[in-house]
Amino acid sequence: MQSGSAPPADVYRAPVGTHDVLPPESGRWAALVAAFAGRAARFGYGLVMTPAYEHIEVFQRVGEGTDVVRKEMYEFEDKGGRRLALRPEGTAPVVRAYIQHRPTPPWKVWYLSPHFRHEKAQRGRYRQHHQLGVEVLGVDDPALDVEVISLAHGFLTALGLSRFRLAINSLGDDQCRPGYLEALRSYLRAHADELCADSRSRLETNPLRVLDCKVPACVAVTERAPQLLEHLCADCKTHFEAVQAGLDAIGVPHEIAPRLVRGLDYYTRTTFEFASEALESAQNALGGGGRYDKLAEEMGGPPSPGIGFGIGIERVLIACDAEGVLPAPAPHLDAYVVDAVGPEAAAEVTALLAELRETGLSADRAYGGRSVRAQTKAADRAGARYVVLVGRAEMEKGAVAVRDMVSGEQVEVARNRVVTWLHERLDPGIDDIAPEDPGR
Repeated sequence: MQSGSAPPADVYRAPVGTHDVLPPESGRWAALVAAFAGRAARFGYGLVMTPAYEHIEVFQRVGEGTDVVRKEMYEFEDKGGRRLALRPEGTAPVVRAYIQHRPTPPWKVWYLSPHFRHEKAQRGRYRQHHQLGVEVLGVDDPALDVEVISLAHGFLTALGLSRFRLAINSLGDDQCRPGYLEALRSYLRAHADELCADSRSRLETNPLRVLDCKVPACVAVTERAPQLLEHLCADCKTHFEAVQAGLDAIGVPHEIAPRLVRGLDYYTRTTFEFASEALESAQNALGGGGRYDKLAEEMGGPPSPGIGFGIGIERVLIACDAEGVLPAPAPHLDAYVVDAVGPEAAAEVTALLAELRETGLSADRAYGGRSVRAQTKAADRAGARYVVLVGRAEMEKGAVAVRDMVSGEQVEVARNRVVTWLHERLDPGIDDIAPEDPGR
């Protein structure tokens, strides 16, 4: 681009694979995050916040043979020559934080974070997407698997979703998985000419990923492949049976999915996934996770079993749309202050608005010297329950006019009583709100 020339028009648009979230849609995000935060707190989880980027080695532990590391990760070198990567998933940074800070186990945390993957952008699948998730480190107990799964299941249910299913599987451990991998690899070699190119390339290095391939020809082959559940050692079998019994005990419906492997290499034993029946099958995963008992050791930390999940916010909201739940909240304010006087009442309007807000009411006003009619229309659009009108006649009497926007009734209220008056009607039974200025 020549100096002084205008930049291309698309420079001032959100980059491909990203999107803006504006009101009122952002109200749905706030409600969804609040629901998750509240549920996580009830389960004893605290919020953890990790950097948006890490040293690239942190994410390489996700698996060199995964698409996330090989094809999708945003990598860069900073001005100090350090190799870094934007966060493509949520677990590895939390495990890194656990190793660095050594909190007392079990460490139970939840997170909200943007994740970055350079993949084909489509509805519900963005290059910058957002996840809610939990991680628990330091304890290997199938009861904890049940807790984590039930936290996610109850969250989706609380949003109003009903058309989703939970699939679970066990990937075994270092004792039983090697034997299964050899049996699977041998079977896939015999059917290599029936597999897609990607699956053939994964056959030797990461045969479990072939089970996750959605190409019809590969699905037909893997449906006849040996199943890992048939190769579990006694300990892994006992663990998986305990997880199933725990889910049954608390009434969380689930189905066993022997081909469920998820997309990352660090999983051991329990894996699970929530899929929406209201969405197209190619993009119906709402979230999932599993156990990663060796990841902390692989990152240089002490032996620390772990389990967690991630849930995609964008995908969940699409599922909510499909089921007609969690609509964008209608605009609402407790009060809207209308200035019917002009500049000489500016200080009074500002003081009144501040009092309303500081005592817990949602309140707003118009700016720019608009007419009373225009201000009242703005109050209506904002969903105001009451309009508080500051007029000349009322000011002379030390009062304001308050209009009920539902009934249309308008009354005069003493200025030094209006805050309490509003609280009494919006929150009946509340005590006197705040000390009023005795000079009013």
